[in-house]
Amino acid sequence: MWIRIYAVFIKELKQLSRDKMTFGMIVMIPLVQLMLFGYAINTDARHIPVGLVDLSQTSESRAIEQAVMATQSVDFIARYASIKAAEMAITKGEIRAVLYLPVDLPRRLFLHPSYDHMQMHSALTLPIGQWIVDGSDTVIASSIRVLRNMPLDEVAGHEVTQTSASFEVVQYFNPEQRTVVNIVPGLVAVILTMTMILFTSAAIVREHEHGNMEFLITTPIRPMELMVGKITPYVIVGLIQVAIILSVGYWVFSVPIKGGLFSLFCASILFIFASLTLGLVISTVVKNQLQAMQMTIFILLPSILLSGFMFPYDAMPVAAQWVAESLPVTHFMRMIRAIALREASIMLLGKDALWLAVFTIVGIIIASLRFKKKLE
Repeated sequence: MWIRIYAVFIKELKQLSRDKMTFGMIVMIPLVQLMLFGYAINTDARHIPVGLVDLSQTSESRAIEQAVMATQSVDFIARYASIKAAEMAITKGEIRAVLYLPVDLPRRLFLHPSYDHMQMHSALTLPIGQWIVDGSDTVIASSIRVLRNMPLDEVAGHEVTQTSASFEVVQYFNPEQRTVVNIVPGLVAVILTMTMILFTSAAIVREHEHGNMEFLITTPIRPMELMVGKITPYVIVGLIQVAIILSVGYWVFSVPIKGGLFSLFCASILFIFASLTLGLVISTVVKNQLQAMQMTIFILLPSILLSGFMFPYDAMPVAAQWVAESLPVTHFMRMIRAIALREASIMLLGKDALWLAVFTIVGIIIASLRFKKKLE
C-alpha cells in the first residue's frame, strides 16, 4: 500500500513541477499577499488630498494652514475662491475634504478688551473654521474628524483665547457615517471583477478542451470577431449583476442612488468591457481552465486590496498607487461611488472613463493578436 501511495505521490509531484503556471502561483500568491498587507495596506490615512477656501487671507489663516499641514494628516493640493467650487471638486473626487476659513477668522481667534459681552460670547462659541468632508469614505472622514479639536494655543505669535472646538466638521453624502453606504457601491466593482474576468479567462481554453476549436478553424471567423463575440453575452450578465446589487442595497440597506441612471449605465458598461477584455487576454496566455482560475485569483487579490474598496487609496505608498492605477477596478471604484453617492455625472469623470475605454481597445487588440486560430 505504501509503495503505491509513494508512486502516486511521485507522479503528482512530477506533474506539478511540469505545470509552470501552477508552480508559479504556489510561490507568487503568498508573496503578493505578504507584500500587499505588509507594505501597501495602511488603515492610518495620511497626506489626504484636501482643498482650502481662505476668505480671511491673513497671517493668522496662513499660520493655521501651516499648523494643519504639520500634522501630516492632510495635504492642501488646491485653493478655491468659493465653497461652491470646492464642493464641485469633492463631487468629482479631486479632493477628499476642504478647509473653510471665514473672513472674521481673527475675531474668532482672539478676544480684545474692546469687545462687548455679546461679541465675546459669540467668539467663544463659534468654531474658527469648518471642515467639509466627503463622508462617502468612512475611513477618510474619521481621519479628518481627528483634526476637529487640534490644539491652537498660539497663532501668528499671539495667544489664542478660543475655547470651543477648533473646527466644525460637516460630512457630505453620508452624514450618518454608515459603512454600508460605502461598501455596497464598492461591491459592484469587486463582484464584476471576479465574475467577468473568471468567465472570459476560460473562454478560449474551453474551446480547446471541449474540442470546438476544430469547428472554429473551418469557419471564416476572424480573431477580432471571435473576441467581440465572446464577450458580448457577458455584458448582459454584468448589467444584471449591477442591477441586483444596487437594488438590494437600496431596498434592504437603504443605500441611496443619487446619480443618474444614464451615468451609472455608461460607467458600468465601460468597466464590464474592460474586465471582460482582461479575461480574454488571460485566456490567450493560460493552457487550461485551472490556470485561468488561478490567474483570476492572482488579479482579484490586488484588485480588492488596492482599489480603495477595503483600505483608503490615499493611505497607500506611491508605488502601490501606481499599481492600483493600472487596474480597471480602481477607476470604476471611483466612478461608481461618485455617481451613486455624490451625484456626479459621467462627464465629470472623464479621465477614468477614458482610461477604461482605452484599456478595452488595447486589450482586445492584444487578445486578437495572441489568439491563433489553429490547434496546438
